[in-house]
Amino acid sequence: MSSQKIWLRAETKPAEARSALTPTTCKALMDAGYDVTVERSTQRIFEDEEFAKIGARLVEEGSWVKDAPKDAIILGLKELPEDDFPLEHVHVTFAHCYKQQGGWERVLSRWPRGNGLLLDLEFLTDDVGRRVAAFGFSAGYAGAALAVKNWAWQLTHPNGEALPGEVPYANQDLLIKSVSEAVEAGKKVAGHYPQILVIGALGRCGKGAVQLAKDVGIPESNLLKWDMEETKKGGPFKEIVESDIFVNCIYLSAPIPKFVTVESLSTPDRKLSVVCDVSADTTNPNNPIPIYDITTTFDKPTVPVTLPAGTQGPPLSVISIDHLPSLIPRESSEQFSEALMPSLLQLKERTTARVWKQAEDLFKQKVATLPESLRA
Repeated sequence: MSSQKIWLRAETKPAEARSALTPTTCKALMDAGYDVTVERSTQRIFEDEEFAKIGARLVEEGSWVKDAPKDAIILGLKELPEDDFPLEHVHVTFAHCYKQQGGWERVLSRWPRGNGLLLDLEFLTDDVGRRVAAFGFSAGYAGAALAVKNWAWQLTHPNGEALPGEVPYANQDLLIKSVSEAVEAGKKVAGHYPQILVIGALGRCGKGAVQLAKDVGIPESNLLKWDMEETKKGGPFKEIVESDIFVNCIYLSAPIPKFVTVESLSTPDRKLSVVCDVSADTTNPNNPIPIYDITTTFDKPTVPVTLPAGTQGPPLSVISIDHLPSLIPRESSEQFSEALMPSLLQLKERTTARVWKQAEDLFKQKVATLPESLRA
């Protein structure tokens, strides 16, 4: 019996340096009898040579489309490049189409039209419904880092110049050093550390945001940590407007009252100058932060918020990058891939292993919601 084939595709999203497999987890799969192919990549944090050293087969970037055997499982992280050709393979990836995000029908329909299958990484869960692997901690950590840097930048560049672009850091220590320097520069102008409100503070993402603040020297007294108990009364919340920085780390699964609105920002005592929407539900009609409408990018991290004429307070901008963990790609990839390994090792029994069977059942449910014309 031939071994299960796994094909690690190169990521194509700009500035996406993470990888679903690391050299360590790739070798573990190979040692377990999996046939692993790794596409070369010009942007992955792990060098091609790191995979070559552990004996992985290297092929050209993007070659899965034409060269991957039909029984190979295509493994990746971020969305596939925009295209319309039907997908014939089993794909394990984040597709961002199950919550009816903008353009979800076009994305999802590619699999049934090609008799392929999507096993979405976002919805792989254990026996108690907890995700088996997630980038949440790294997302919160990186999002808070950019938020703090933006706070300091606004203070040190009062002419309204936008925060410059960022590129992935080779390691987390370099990010901490950069943010710590920004904190000190901002503190000299403001005379105080930023007041930060984190909503979703008890989850992986929120814990990452809180940890970043601590790692760069922001006192515990400057951190307001909220979760479901504090938000159950329903917003908008004046505490957001009264903070310097608001970091949203919730997982949006159902409509909830808005956390903040353009109207709630129109108050004379507003301090808020930075919102980091780590959740990045930009195109979700239930987004609880309806004060912006575009996803930002690492090369242009912020978008200004248009406030009503006469509104007092500092300029306000939003960070809404949907692949924040790529700011610290080595650590975030290592954590995610290690957590995913027990499930990857069950791919040989994909049709009976609970985590994968559940993912396939969910795919079928979502496909059933597509218009009939897009299912074939």
